[in-house]
Amino acid sequence: MLVIGQYFPPNLGGSATRASNIVKGLSLNGCRVTVVTAFPHYPDGKIPKEYRWKPFKVEWNGNIKIIRTFMPPIESRGLLKRIILIGFFAISSLFAFYQIEKIDAIWSSSWIPGIIYGKMKKKPLALNVDDLMLEDLIDLKLIGDDSLVFLIAKGIFRLCLARGDIITPISQGYIDTLSKAYLIDRSRIHTVRGGVDLNTFAPCASHQKTKSKFSVLYTGAFSVAYDFDCVLNAAKTIEGKERGVEFILQGMGECENAIRSKIDELDLRNVKVINKVFSREGVAQLLNQADVLILPLKDFGKPYLGMSSKLYEYQAVGKPIICCAEGQPAEYVKSTDSGIVVSPGDYEKLAEAIIFLKENPDEAMEMGRRGREYVKLNASIEAIGLELRKAFEEHPVKSGFAGANSISVANMTRMLYDSKKNDPQSRFR
Repeated sequence: MLVIGQYFPPNLGGSATRASNIVKGLSLNGCRVTVVTAFPHYPDGKIPKEYRWKPFKVEWNGNIKIIRTFMPPIESRGLLKRIILIGFFAISSLFAFYQIEKIDAIWSSSWIPGIIYGKMKKKPLALNVDDLMLEDLIDLKLIGDDSLVFLIAKGIFRLCLARGDIITPISQGYIDTLSKAYLIDRSRIHTVRGGVDLNTFAPCASHQKTKSKFSVLYTGAFSVAYDFDCVLNAAKTIEGKERGVEFILQGMGECENAIRSKIDELDLRNVKVINKVFSREGVAQLLNQADVLILPLKDFGKPYLGMSSKLYEYQAVGKPIICCAEGQPAEYVKSTDSGIVVSPGDYEKLAEAIIFLKENPDEAMEMGRRGREYVKLNASIEAIGLELRKAFEEHPVKSGFAGANSISVANMTRMLYDSKKNDPQSRFR
């Protein structure tokens, strides 16, 4: 299996985590995986010394071959710079072509390189959908739905998605938009959730905090999708009512300066910002040291359709979640009974939820336990690897796409995988 994606660890963000989990899940299901990805560059554009000014670099992680290709030292800030970086990877990913051995199928989170490799290798192609980028830009009021930029981009997206034999969104909430706005036949859409590595993200007594303070943690990218003002206003509210509560914001990204300015404006003494990149093991350790984990999504004016991979990691370490969102993330937390849901932007209810969990540790512990049990059964990396396998098995490849040497997807997966089976409150709204 060939996996293509601009973002891959040690890059930050949900896309890198998603690609990494897919690779691990496929490998655990008996698949030989090759990865084509960019040099580490997100979000600050700092390229490590060992990669600078090389066309590509081949690495191995166990039996997984990773081919990293050139990226310029450009910070991923703003739409224009991100488009430039996407364009660079579309070109530099081709540097890996002759380093790729025999493959039987392709999964790609970077559509243009995936389409090119699908044509050149004449193999079935799955195109991943991490988010509805154009719709998100409209929700954030960065572009209008009647603008020329939007209409052109939408046409390009339709053309790209039409080239995929299979479309693998991370959320069921994307299916209607993909079908109606992008004209994708529903039979080609197979939801493959983000998943979590349960060996890395697990409750660990040795990592439990030793401080006396009750800690509330956010970890991830400091991006415009998250409402950090809500978190900081909740911190101010609690600072005046409840001693012994600390807020920790860990990550990097374009909103860091705004976060620090807001902390200074509110004169907060109970908030700590950690602008450091952690390994996945480091993130797991940090999560274990917290008492409550938060997902503070912005108010988009309508239910949020995506699913953050953070939720699976939060659940896997057995901690209660406070989800500031409407839509898919909120429904997920409620259905798994693993935390508290508050309306996005409602910092007073967020503060109330934090104090409630602090004062009710037994209930908080039960929420964490239920979340851990759910992901063990439904969202392990073994499970998502199997989901992707089934997606290829269930959807026949379009005649002509794989050329004269095409084989049925069922036969391809039988050859590709071994036969071993894997076990695989809204009271504050």
